[in-house]
Amino acid sequence: MTTETSAEIADPSLAREAEPLVQRLVNDQAASKLAAGDPTLWGTDAEEEAAARLSWTTLHETSRGLLAEIDALRAELHEEGLHRVVLAGMGGSSLAPEVITATAETAMVVLDTTDPAQVADALEGELDRTVVVVSSKSGTTVETDCHRRIFEQAFSEEGIDPARRMVVVTDPGSPLQELAEESGYRKVFAADPNVGGRYSALSAFGLVPAGLAGADIAGLLDDAAAAFPALASDDESNPAIRLSAALAAAHGNGAEKVVFADSGSGIVGFSDWVEQLIAESTGKAGTGLLPVPVENVEATGFATAGGEATPVAIGPPDGTASISTQGPLGGMMLLWEFATALAGRLIGINPFDQPDVEAAKEATRGLLDGPAGGPIATPAVVDGSIEVHPSGDWLSPGVGTVAEALRALVTAAPKSGYLAVQAYLDRLDDASISVLRPELGRRSGLQTTFGWGPRFLHSTGQYHKGGHQNGVFLQVTGSPGADLDVPGRPYTLAGLQRAQALGDGQVLAQQNRPVLRLHLTDRAAGLVELVKAVQDLRAAG
Repeated sequence: MTTETSAEIADPSLAREAEPLVQRLVNDQAASKLAAGDPTLWGTDAEEEAAARLSWTTLHETSRGLLAEIDALRAELHEEGLHRVVLAGMGGSSLAPEVITATAETAMVVLDTTDPAQVADALEGELDRTVVVVSSKSGTTVETDCHRRIFEQAFSEEGIDPARRMVVVTDPGSPLQELAEESGYRKVFAADPNVGGRYSALSAFGLVPAGLAGADIAGLLDDAAAAFPALASDDESNPAIRLSAALAAAHGNGAEKVVFADSGSGIVGFSDWVEQLIAESTGKAGTGLLPVPVENVEATGFATAGGEATPVAIGPPDGTASISTQGPLGGMMLLWEFATALAGRLIGINPFDQPDVEAAKEATRGLLDGPAGGPIATPAVVDGSIEVHPSGDWLSPGVGTVAEALRALVTAAPKSGYLAVQAYLDRLDDASISVLRPELGRRSGLQTTFGWGPRFLHSTGQYHKGGHQNGVFLQVTGSPGADLDVPGRPYTLAGLQRAQALGDGQVLAQQNRPVLRLHLTDRAAGLVELVKAVQDLRAAG
């Protein structure tokens, strides 16, 4: 892995189009102002929000004080035989530490799901060796609160004091901090409140769980610090300036999608982390950049990217990418944070708010007031082990099979639109469903994203509602083999999972977006049938 953080615009045409934007950022001293925390860069409407969200630019310095605390706690835990780290967190609280630990090849269990089977798998691990990191900026994240309650009960049932096994990362004064202190939890790390979740990789949210799991977090900060001077410079060679200008120039020419593939970076899962950063930061006011992570540089959507998409290699230039970025993980995280914030200035949006996230949460809460996470709907079609549930009136009443419903969904997409596959299933046991992304992309001719529900609600969910309104949405839900009660709550995990799918689909349908929910009454059989139906699909038009 290269030790220098860099960005290269390989497409000569894109480089020429980006040059005026590079000069604008240099002349505006945008990079140095960003590094200094200047909140005026995005206009007066964004100034108040930006003023409370810019401390991430110096986390490579200000987070140093955490290192000794994390090392000391890890040593204590190991002395007590506690080597298994379970992270309960969503979005910015889980994506960065997952990338950090996977790249470092250190074990950590990530719970960013409401699927009862996946949570049950985490419970079946060695509880006598387990510590749970409960991570939530707001302190009220519903999924994380469920995980905390379930693990507390499991520890108690095993005769283990749950308070000794709970480590909290949250903002100062949050309800979670108050609860942790009242309950005598082992440790509370109060994060910097002036850092938004998607920019928090180098804060306590990224460092605490990764450090407890054994990753080299000091090295991560060192790599970010090494990259900082170049990223903060008002120079046309600044990689963040060049990257942001290229993304904004491409967007201005209709390339509203950014397709990510790893080309040998040595970083595991970087696209999943940068997906949230870009989607939540830019996807609003009917505009923005849609990240499309794909399997590799030969994958459908990358090698076949058209004029509406910019292929970006994470790692060395591969000969087909329009842009490539490479460097060590800490430097890459800071590069993309700087570039995303600067791209927001060029596109004309506030990169620090997320105005469309709350709608799906409100819809979910409303559905949880009823039984089973929402009303039981009559399917429009039953095809084997799959129920077909369209939202709205876009699906013709003559449709009689899953393949026909999929074809109708693809046909409903506008020109240069996209297809979002949303799997409310077990990310481990149902992992085979991820094959739908390249298969549907190849057969539909659409840029196709794939997200695990509800984790994508804390990532691309903002873009789906606030970005370019040209998406069509395929939800896949499944009957649980077994369910889990949430202690102290009137719903189960399966009920919450169902409410999250129905709530998000409801909000999308209200925005006149086509939503097709396929419910697998038998998960194993339904997955096989669904893949077969996709294989029967032919490119629309």
